Amino acid sequence: MTSTLAPVMGLPEPGTYADPQRNGLAAQDLLDGLIEHLFYSLGRRVQEADRHDLYMALSYAVRDRLMTRYLAGLDAILASPTRVVAYLSAEFLIGPQLGNNLLMLGIQKEAAEALRPFGINDIEEILDVEEEPGLGNGGLGRLAACFLESLASLEIPATGYGIRYEFGIFDQLIRDGWQVEITDKWLKGGWPWEIVQPEKACVVGFGGHTESHRDDHGTYRVRWIPAEHALGIPHDVPVLGYRVNTCNRLRLWRAEACESFDFQTFNSGDFYGAVERKVGSETLSKVLYPNDGTDAGRRLRLMQQHFFVSCSLQDMIRSLDARGIPIEDFPAHWAVQLNDTHPSIAVAELMRLLLDDKHLDWEAAWAITTACLSYTNHTLLPEALEKWGLDLFGSLLPRHLELIFEINHRFLQQVRLKHPANDAVLGRLSIIDESGHKAIRMAHLATVGSHHVNGVAALHSALVKQELFPEFAALWPGKFTNVTNGVTPRRWLALANPALHALLCDSIGDDWPARPQALRRLEDFQRDGSFMERWAQCKLAAKQRLAGYIHRQLALSVDPESLFDVQVKRIHEYKRQHLNALQVIAQYLRIKNGLADGMAPRTVIFGGKAAPGYAMAKLIIRFINGIADVVNADPDMDGRLRVIFLADYNVKLGERVYPAADLSEQISTAGLEASGTGNMKFMMNGALTIGTLDGANVEIREQVGDDNFFLFGRTTEEIAQLRGHYRPWEWIAADPLLAEVFDLIGRGHFSQGDTERFRPLTDQLQGSDPFFVLADFASYLQAQASVSATWADRSRWNLMALLNTARSGFFSSDRAIGEYAERIWDVKPSPVAMAGRPFPN
Repeated sequence: MTSTLAPVMGLPEPGTYADPQRNGLAAQDLLDGLIEHLFYSLGRRVQEADRHDLYMALSYAVRDRLMTRYLAGLDAILASPTRVVAYLSAEFLIGPQLGNNLLMLGIQKEAAEALRPFGINDIEEILDVEEEPGLGNGGLGRLAACFLESLASLEIPATGYGIRYEFGIFDQLIRDGWQVEITDKWLKGGWPWEIVQPEKACVVGFGGHTESHRDDHGTYRVRWIPAEHALGIPHDVPVLGYRVNTCNRLRLWRAEACESFDFQTFNSGDFYGAVERKVGSETLSKVLYPNDGTDAGRRLRLMQQHFFVSCSLQDMIRSLDARGIPIEDFPAHWAVQLNDTHPSIAVAELMRLLLDDKHLDWEAAWAITTACLSYTNHTLLPEALEKWGLDLFGSLLPRHLELIFEINHRFLQQVRLKHPANDAVLGRLSIIDESGHKAIRMAHLATVGSHHVNGVAALHSALVKQELFPEFAALWPGKFTNVTNGVTPRRWLALANPALHALLCDSIGDDWPARPQALRRLEDFQRDGSFMERWAQCKLAAKQRLAGYIHRQLALSVDPESLFDVQVKRIHEYKRQHLNALQVIAQYLRIKNGLADGMAPRTVIFGGKAAPGYAMAKLIIRFINGIADVVNADPDMDGRLRVIFLADYNVKLGERVYPAADLSEQISTAGLEASGTGNMKFMMNGALTIGTLDGANVEIREQVGDDNFFLFGRTTEEIAQLRGHYRPWEWIAADPLLAEVFDLIGRGHFSQGDTERFRPLTDQLQGSDPFFVLADFASYLQAQASVSATWADRSRWNLMALLNTARSGFFSSDRAIGEYAERIWDVKPSPVAMAGRPFPN
């Protein structure tokens, strides 16, 4: 083996981690690395290696290539210190790693060739082995993952901080039409992408009490004496950029007990008590989003948030200490982004670390805190804007409660100068909610403690200023800004849609994934007949692939030539999967009543998980499956209508679904969806959107053009006008088709004669309809009729699809990260140099 060490046991020069057996990118190099890891990492003979062994060994070999770049990046930062982005998020839905890293390195073909000696002729056989990392749930976590990838691709140094959940959220099964949650044991076969760093553990306290004293200089100090502690063990996951040497990291914290075994208790015969602390501490990193419907669940959620935030901030401060950088320079070296309210405890925790551990005075500590923290708001829904009761918060974090009281006191003094004797404004702005049961408003804390607050779509950011935080926006108009979300085109187009990726490389150049705005050049091909034929074949191939998956999973045949009408996202009433379900029943009735002329043959595909404690969302899943059971068993629907619910929707499945979709359902109630990112993934893959003017739909329509978007529904302003005097039962009475739909549901047609099963859903729709489903129903059906008419002219449809992809470059996460870097973080690219040729020709 050729050594990279200098003569006489010296140290390697920075950037020379180029051992060809660990860094070479040719097929033979990968084969050598694969065999080496089979032998020495897994202890397997080549003849005994199964697909899981090959997946693990190839992953280790690829990880070697990532680590050479990661270490070179650390050298670069040490040689030339720069500001690093710290992205704090409760979720990172990073998806399978092997295929993505092969794409980033540009060695997909080489990896496939390296597997052939093992009898693997299709690399998908190995890629399919990988478990989905259970580190997130929905759009929030997937956005964080896209952002980390774009940070690396744009060569901006960054660290993502989160929790290494042992069991993730849950795996979803469908039994008798109902969602059933089972444990997501995603780590059971080992995960080759993480590197454990036990020597960099952090200690986190909970509970206890505080004591005040005067130090030797007479300065007032407070000491927190926690009642219990947990240890945070970092697990690092390399995050490589696209065809660059920058390899950032995702640092995930796993909880352990500081003392995991009590010998005295064990020897006294209390065997369970001997490990009680271990079990209690490790619960912190067991499950994503424990059910907060109980006191214990709420307590665990708050503990989780403080745990990963405290570990992360301690880690940042430790990095400064190790380099001899004074704490006062913290903002020059770290830009800390709070992804939603989950990490907003960072405001109080950073103040605690600066005041109590570093012994700064209040003004200096507050200046550092507000100079480095920024906050992204992701929702207008009140239930998602976290609030913690003072009793719970004080029992777990007594020192932080004191600090929040002081922050609030000083903040309200500023407010009084602007609004003297205005108790109403003070009450609305106060971090402490004094109405009813007193609670801490975490979004308020994040807003007060951050130098910037951003929404995630133009409409959403406007509503944040106008409706959610109008007084804050008036107080600090320069603090509020917009950064519309984006998604990475590398995973969601180049990796997920290989046929279309090949077509794009042939037509606009194989470097397009690094330059998403180059997609605009596709417009030059809209009159090229041979190109458009290849375009149609790419879509058909993706639909055939998904149809095969559906047949294997559900034993149902769907026609790839039919219109694939898709709604995949977290199940929630405001996302209005039940509106889609009602229109499916309306289409079903039209077919049964002989009124199907002009209707496009459709395969309507749903997917998504409901929170375990969200009864109405789980009932909506049962409703969709009840409709599917009837429709798919009715011979009259053959060739006309199919309904599919894809269980356990995740990133891995999304890579099959997005390329196959013809129609993207983005039908949330106007004013409630912050942005959405699924809409962008569909658009990139050439799906047309049917949607309301909500979230990023507004900007998608602006980019693609009104003629290439199926718009329906009331606007945010019209919804506001309707609220307060909305009588949904009147809308049913005025619409015979809608009345027939409700009559069919009420008679148990989709519930095997059980007239009570869906009554909670229909009663709510007919009684209050809080998300204005019925008010938008007629408009929705009209838009669906336009969809059918357009589908009948396939050439026109394909042209519209092409324009969607061509104009999707704006929705790249590269553009979003560029805006954060320039307007919020004040960071610049810092390319990493490496010796030798880092990528294949």
